Amino acid sequence: MSKQEDNITWMDATAQAELVQKGEVSPIELLEGAIERAEQVNPEINAIINPLYDMARKATSDLPDGPFKGVPFLMKDIGAEVAGVKMEEGSRFMAGYVSPEDSELTSRFKRAGLNIMGKTNTPEFGLLPTTEPELYGATRNPWNPDLGSGGSSGGACAAVAAGIVPVAHANDGGGSIRIPASACGLVGLKPTRGRNSLAPAGDMANGIVAQHVVTRSVRDSAAILDATQGAVPGDPYFAPPPERPYLEEVRRDPGKLRIAFSSLPLTGAPVSDEIRAALEDTAKLCEDLGHTVEEAEPPLDRAGLEGFWPCLGGYVGLGGQVVVEEAGA
Repeated sequence: MSKQEDNITWMDATAQAELVQKGEVSPIELLEGAIERAEQVNPEINAIINPLYDMARKATSDLPDGPFKGVPFLMKDIGAEVAGVKMEEGSRFMAGYVSPEDSELTSRFKRAGLNIMGKTNTPEFGLLPTTEPELYGATRNPWNPDLGSGGSSGGACAAVAAGIVPVAHANDGGGSIRIPASACGLVGLKPTRGRNSLAPAGDMANGIVAQHVVTRSVRDSAAILDATQGAVPGDPYFAPPPERPYLEEVRRDPGKLRIAFSSLPLTGAPVSDEIRAALEDTAKLCEDLGHTVEEAEPPLDRAGLEGFWPCLGGYVGLGGQVVVEEAGA
């Protein structure tokens, strides 16, 4: 791999798209570089479980002129469908199922110019915070293959962290974006309920599940949300329109915030010293940036949440909580 190719490998999606827009690199060149990288590292980490390389090669000749035209992209194998492609949700029960149509979110990814080159691994039905389905086997952490990548978007996060693609589809109910993003060192945002349409499904788990991406940069997460957000007729609920584009929000001074944090998980289980230290380091950083930070334990109806634990599987007890609001609110 040349020095230029190596530099492109570790660019975020915005930077790769700018190269295409300037004519410095073509979509097919970006794709072939991503495929080469996948063939090098995927055998060890098992992030991509359904390569769609020929489909992506064909698509490069007619990509929409969107903000991310030509950027290689991966779909998580659950939550959003790709027409004519298997979606097995990490389960032998679903083995062989082929999606009849694109989900609305998939269509929006495509209109943004993202080029889908494969599907990523997920635990069975996305229920666990580790990606180790019997159907496809475990996804390993690219930083240390002896460790897991988290879940349920573990395949997506491992692929982005390993430099295969700069951004990948992910979704989150009880931590499925945030947990593997933390484990793999990525940006993982769970958007507000209804911010990205779930059509044609309409709803997933009474609004608990939200869809988005995992990225290397905050600006990518914001810009892709700009490209995908918004309701469609028939959605059972929707989020109010943002005041300004999210990409502008990234550049905006947030002012002085009041930030409360807690190291007490919803279950009341003890937190390891390592996790507590990381939480306290984050709180200290926010304080050094001029924000008001305090540790708090908001009252919670823990007994009332007991029925939720089986839905989360192993999600619970994995870390603290952070609440942010504008000063004076």
